[in-house]
Amino acid sequence: MNILILGAGQVGYSVASNLASEANDITLVDTSAEQLDEIRSRLDIQTVHGHASHPDVLMQAGVADADMLIAVTNSDETNMVACQVAHSLFHTPTKIARVRAQEYLKYTDLFQKDSVPIDVLISPEQIVSSYIQRLIEYPGALQVLDFAGGKAQLVGMKAYHDGPLVGHELRTLRDHMPGIDCRVAAIYRHGAGIVPKGDRVIEADDDVFFIAARKDIRRVMAEIRKLDKNSRHIMLAGGGNIGARLAASLEQKHQVKIIERNPERARTLSHELNKSIVLLGDSADETLLLEENVDQMDVFCALTNDDEANILSAMLAKRMGASKVMSIINRSAYVDLIESQGVIDVAISPEQITIGALLTHVRRGDVVAVHSLRRGAAEAIEAVAHGDSNTSRVVGRSVENVQLPEGATIGAIVRGDEVIMGHHDVVIQAGDHVIIFLLDKKKLPAVEKLFQVSVTFI
Repeated sequence: MNILILGAGQVGYSVASNLASEANDITLVDTSAEQLDEIRSRLDIQTVHGHASHPDVLMQAGVADADMLIAVTNSDETNMVACQVAHSLFHTPTKIARVRAQEYLKYTDLFQKDSVPIDVLISPEQIVSSYIQRLIEYPGALQVLDFAGGKAQLVGMKAYHDGPLVGHELRTLRDHMPGIDCRVAAIYRHGAGIVPKGDRVIEADDDVFFIAARKDIRRVMAEIRKLDKNSRHIMLAGGGNIGARLAASLEQKHQVKIIERNPERARTLSHELNKSIVLLGDSADETLLLEENVDQMDVFCALTNDDEANILSAMLAKRMGASKVMSIINRSAYVDLIESQGVIDVAISPEQITIGALLTHVRRGDVVAVHSLRRGAAEAIEAVAHGDSNTSRVVGRSVENVQLPEGATIGAIVRGDEVIMGHHDVVIQAGDHVIIFLLDKKKLPAVEKLFQVSVTFI
């Protein structure tokens, strides 16, 4: 596939590095020649220096032959104009754009072929806000991912000593929860992935990823560790786009305090939010946190654009007694360091969350959802099975007879409104949404190929 990526920032670079290893022809456009030189030294891709929305630059980058354009520059306007130019002059088949400003996003009719022709609209702030909200709804979870429109969920959490299932083999899971079906998709122990076979034993401090129907998630979580109490008191550090979105969505059911250091922004928030308490100040001010009872907070989220400030305020809140602290961290090196030290409960990488949404629209074989796990080392995907036993490698075959690559497991199958666990004797039918966990994302092309329908398959 010929893919043109506009913008060599964190997201643009990450998308390019993900796709370059999968037999795609990638061209990256940016106004920074220095940044392009650095990326070219790391990746085997083409680069073009210039303004991403200029027709001549797009032509030089090969937009006329591109199957897909991904516009992820830092400018909403540049992204939108680039899609318009690619559509009007070059008839590019698929155009994906990152648009951040709520002033654009609230007018959904704007993004149509006869106005601003964007096929897929990506809003990082909206994606990240929804991601954090799911973590708050499930206390104790490290990651919560939706599949098949939320009918099934994949949850990652750390196993503690007091968990009923800790010290037991996976095959005993059904005995612990009669009437509830779930499946452990993967176990990570000391950073290494373990394929979840029936005789595997869950140990304390393992990171366990399991999949179940949405209605059964809390019951399964209780088997892995003692559940934390429901979060009621929330403190958000940073009133930017993510902080404001999150406060607005949480304030109906939670008591929310939001700290913003910019006076003008704080005033705006106080008018936009209905029930949230807006505080003017520095989230790393120990006196302010003490006065606002940070020790009584069920969740503290650091959401500013400054990694160092987020880490510092989250560590301070944790030391002062906040039950659970989460922090947005953009630099991948910081994420690894913070998670390995355990100084923050959940480190959130907007880059990896956004990339998952982008990659969903790039994958082959009718893959409808892609989620990065373990900071991009693993992936969970949702693919739709099409065809019949003659044209498909999966339809009409039981789970145990599907030729998955090593390290890949079928976690669940969503058939209509029914969530079926991927047990060995379950037969896949046409139209099923199959949820697959890959310990090694390099195996993804092999999985995509499984779900591609051929004229005849023998």
